[in-house]
Amino acid sequence: MASRLQGELTPEGALSLAIWGLGDVGGLNLLGFDGPLVIAPNRVEGASGSGLYVAQSAPVLALKGVTPQGLHMTGRGHLILEPRADDWLVVAGIDPDEVAKGLALDVEDVVREAAAYALRCDVLPAADPLLRSMVTQSAHAGLSSIRHRPTGEFEGLAAGLAYSNPPRTYYRDGYWTMQLLLHLSPEIVAEEIDLLAAQVSANGEAPSAVILSGPHAQEFESQRLEELAMAAIHWRPGEWWSDHFDSPLFFVLAVGDYVATTGDDAIARRHWPKLVAIFERYLGLIGPAGLPLKPHNDRDWADNVLREGVVAYDVGLWIGALDVLARLGHSIAPAVANAAATAAAKARAAAEQVLSRGDHYADYVRFDGSAEDHLTLDSLMLLRYGAAPEARALQVLDAVQARLESRHNLSQPYGDFGMLCVYPPFSRQGELRAKSAFAYRYHNGADWPWLDGVYAAERLRRGLPGWRYPLTRWWEWCLSEGWAGPVEYYSPPFGRGSLLQGWSSLPAAVALAYADRVLAGDADG
Repeated sequence: MASRLQGELTPEGALSLAIWGLGDVGGLNLLGFDGPLVIAPNRVEGASGSGLYVAQSAPVLALKGVTPQGLHMTGRGHLILEPRADDWLVVAGIDPDEVAKGLALDVEDVVREAAAYALRCDVLPAADPLLRSMVTQSAHAGLSSIRHRPTGEFEGLAAGLAYSNPPRTYYRDGYWTMQLLLHLSPEIVAEEIDLLAAQVSANGEAPSAVILSGPHAQEFESQRLEELAMAAIHWRPGEWWSDHFDSPLFFVLAVGDYVATTGDDAIARRHWPKLVAIFERYLGLIGPAGLPLKPHNDRDWADNVLREGVVAYDVGLWIGALDVLARLGHSIAPAVANAAATAAAKARAAAEQVLSRGDHYADYVRFDGSAEDHLTLDSLMLLRYGAAPEARALQVLDAVQARLESRHNLSQPYGDFGMLCVYPPFSRQGELRAKSAFAYRYHNGADWPWLDGVYAAERLRRGLPGWRYPLTRWWEWCLSEGWAGPVEYYSPPFGRGSLLQGWSSLPAAVALAYADRVLAGDADG
């Protein structure tokens, strides 16, 4: 996966290719790609000098020591197989001009670009092999999410390999991907924030994702909405899944993280009216319990679950956003800053009163006062954004270790496979749909690497042992299954989600943020 070209190579040698903004363009079969294989980001090398190398400057890859056969095209864009002495170039493009850029490269140019990129992803070289490879491949997932137009301009952060058409960039996925990019490419974070800002409405509402401009977006708007029967949830031009409850809060948090990392508050000043609109929107959603109420829909990250009312995950984001507004507003709009600080204090008290359940927080409390009381990893947003008193936070982390680390939970049936995102599974089948309707699948108990990173970070920043399991067990599982890169999610009975998911770079970001502690080792193994 690179800024324009992306693809998938199967163990049988079938190579499928796509272009960002266009989708699938075709593929071919590779013969003679014999193992053992050494896999690096955008580079695969096999026995007897065989190899596949992906360029960074153009949508082209080089093949060495293999025989390509069966080139086929989808009718979209262009796909060319060109011999270069004993080697081959595979060039894709949205138009002839883009193809010409690829054809201008030599095989060795492509090999050098692939080598330089793999080196760029190796951002924790002093780590042990398992941790080092996790960080390297997770860095690849984050860096390769950076997308460009054929002319070179930035065009958003892709959520992963499966999101090329319609091209779109998500508030939520983008936020978690930004955590790595703040270490490695903060200027891209600023561009992503500016791009997302354009779709924040004057009333503070925002969709799940922004559909990016160009012919592909126009085609989607005019035809594909009807084809997918999704017009009812894509309300406005440029929006993918309108009015997501968590998206505006992620926008505020992204601005706050960027300013905290770079010290440059110009981006906050530039987008201050939209930040205030978001603040006012959620103030208007506050219910009798003193916290914003999520409508009965599936529009936050758990988009297969009809959560409603006071949702712990969303409350954590809200409190984090209030703290950002209080901090940034101190020098921009003191009255807003004071109001946000007051609202944050009230929200912290209300969250503890409404959501506390024994040693953890309830997932959500419905409008009728009943609750989904199970333990969830996404409730750690209350810890991440300082909404939980420290004694309570330590209780929650102990509960997560005992019940959501599969190695300790002997009541779940699948052994030591990583983290469960919830346990026990959801209690009301009527509040679930699609993949999450199955216990231990998707939002209903699967392992999500981004949530593993959130949990690992909460242990690391407190100096607690036990961080290595969530940070690396998911990667061990990927390797054992032959998944050569970070996946979106997985569960033993149901397999994996999509490949090279951008927000699955979060474990790498956590390892970099706490590099000294990580390199010193974990007392809990």
